[in-house]
Amino acid sequence: MEKHYNKVSIENTEHYTWGDNCDGWFFLSSDTLSVIRETMPPHTQERLHYHQNAQQFFYIISGKAVFEVAGEIIQVNAGEGIHIQKGTHHRIRNDSGGDLHFIVISEPKSHGDRVNIESQ
Repeated sequence: MEKHYNKVSIENTEHYTWGDNCDGWFFLSSDTLSVIRETMPPHTQERLHYHQNAQQFFYIISGKAVFEVAGEIIQVNAGEGIHIQKGTHHRIRNDSGGDLHFIVISEPKSHGDRVNIESQ
């Protein structure tokens, strides 16, 4: 019988590290869609960047995220999400004293589509 699903967790998916001790797990990785679970330790941030083709949706599982989106600072709390359109300068940071856990969904996939902004 052909299997029509793939049950995933951080225990059975590909793990990677990024930034300053941040973790990511590929829940789904295809050319047209990616779903990644990520964790950012306290007082970490990513580089300001944009994606040429990918739009992204971030959903905060726990903690408080601070986003810089097109020069605006936006706090996104647990149970909330934010949509970032393609071509928009953005970054996420964790200003709190606890871990930040979130899901990022990219359409199409964002890996290989990222352009870092030099001046931060």
